[in-house]
Amino acid sequence: MFSGQFQVNAGKQADILTDSKETLLTLGINHKTAPVEIREKVAFAAENLERALKELISQEAVNEAAILSTCNRTELYCSLSRADRDILINWISHFHHLQHDDIEPYVYTYTNNDAVQHILRVASGLDSLVMGEPQILGQLKDAYTLATGAGAIGQQLNRLFQHTFSVAKEVRTNTAIGSNPVSVAFAAVSLAKQIFTSMSEHTALLIGAGETIELVARHLNEQGVKKIIVANRTVERAQLLASQFDGSEAIPLAEMPHRLQEADIVISSTASQLPILGKGAVESALKQRKHKPIFMVDIAVPRDIEAEVSKLRDIYLYTVDDLHEVIEENLKSRQVAAEEAEEIIEHQVEHFMGWLRSLDSVDTIRHFRSQAELTRDACIKQAERQLAAGKDAQEVLKELGRTLTNKLIHEPTVQMNQAAFEGRKHILEAAQELFNLKDTD
Repeated sequence: MFSGQFQVNAGKQADILTDSKETLLTLGINHKTAPVEIREKVAFAAENLERALKELISQEAVNEAAILSTCNRTELYCSLSRADRDILINWISHFHHLQHDDIEPYVYTYTNNDAVQHILRVASGLDSLVMGEPQILGQLKDAYTLATGAGAIGQQLNRLFQHTFSVAKEVRTNTAIGSNPVSVAFAAVSLAKQIFTSMSEHTALLIGAGETIELVARHLNEQGVKKIIVANRTVERAQLLASQFDGSEAIPLAEMPHRLQEADIVISSTASQLPILGKGAVESALKQRKHKPIFMVDIAVPRDIEAEVSKLRDIYLYTVDDLHEVIEENLKSRQVAAEEAEEIIEHQVEHFMGWLRSLDSVDTIRHFRSQAELTRDACIKQAERQLAAGKDAQEVLKELGRTLTNKLIHEPTVQMNQAAFEGRKHILEAAQELFNLKDTD
């Protein structure tokens, strides 16, 4: 059972604790609210992200935007001139050629305080499939860099992302959330360990050569797997990865179906928009293996391995959604660290919202300072004329101080008297706080 509807309602009820002219709004779909079949439909291919960002900020009311798209989540971080979630739902539906109702039940939204808290939790690994996993922070940094390059980042999101990176560093430095780091890659290898008694006797075929597959390769190597085959569209990247491990080799992706029969373990994570391993290729490999079982984990979103493969005898196919049980054991040891991290985040949310609220004072402070400077300049010019006329310098200074003081306090004094006359006590209380006046009673 996915909690998409609960997340949507929670987001709708989020309090807006700032009077800022713009609203921070996060809209997303993740592993908690939607199955992989939905997540893969809204995932953004890397080559489409820049175009998507430019389209997104061209939408009505969207002033700034960044897009995070991973195997477990797709999230839009936006600064809007009005808090209208349907603007984002309609846009993402249109971009992916979906209907609004296809994704609406799985969507969650957060505004202002809740949006800040959410991105801090995401960056710190508290909202990941594997709590504390470090990959998400790098993915957020990539999303920020790409959005900046596309001209989609302005003052608010720039400050939000910089604050996010700083808080994530603080959480990892001051808590044990990142100790003995685990990831989806670690969970996949842990599952393989439960199936194979001796990992050293088996061959692993890794499809892809990105960061997740590199982690998989490291974990497999640590567990004693001596033969690793890395298949990738760009052979050079596969060779770079394979060269780090003795007994490993790199092959082009086109050769992968012909080498499949050698593999006892297949783990795939590419950015392909279509499956790259089909049922026919797997059936052929099983015949050559005399139906010796193959353990497969498809970490990719969209999926790399056709779903029909799971129906074959002697194939044990798992997706990222099947890794939950493996991951649960790792969560137990991280609860204390997570509580400490939540305290840090709670404090840092208010710190950021304080900065956001302070933006509302900028124009007022600038106008107030400008008026004070005009008054000062006028008084100085009057003093200069008096000095030029031969008036005593000491008398001129005294009159300058008296005149400047009277002019600066004249309007506030008039307004406070008027407020007292009209019984507006809150104005007087605000003045006492504003001018740091101690009660003399």
